[in-house]
Amino acid sequence: MDQDDELLADVVRRLAAICLALPETREEDAWVGVRWRVRQRTFAHVCQVRDGRPEGYARAAGTRGPALVLVFRAEAAEAAALGHLGPPYFRPEWWPTAAGLLLDDDTDWQEVAELLTDSYRLQAPRRLAALIDGHGPPPT
Repeated sequence: MDQDDELLADVVRRLAAICLALPETREEDAWVGVRWRVRQRTFAHVCQVRDGRPEGYARAAGTRGPALVLVFRAEAAEAAALGHLGPPYFRPEWWPTAAGLLLDDDTDWQEVAELLTDSYRLQAPRRLAALIDGHGPPPT
């Protein structure tokens, strides 16, 4: 396992601690990287960009890599606002509610927990989202 793979494994562990604390969430391998889902809806996806691949993620994040990118869901206006902030945020074009974040040594993991909890709320059935409403993000 090279250094980039070790970093990805560490980030996946950190993200799993956040995501799997949310009701009925499961982690699974995606076509590239790892994703977290509630029922059949993805609310978080992390992958590694290397040598400009995967192309869509590299283009959206504005990097050829090596880089770790996290894509999550947000209200359309918030996703657009995050994209306008610039790095470490970016705006994938594939959904109006998609937002992205480049993960690095300066990543604020409390902020990541809040973003992913909000993403979960948007993707989860109302009954499940209500279980976390008012309780804030899970601990990191």
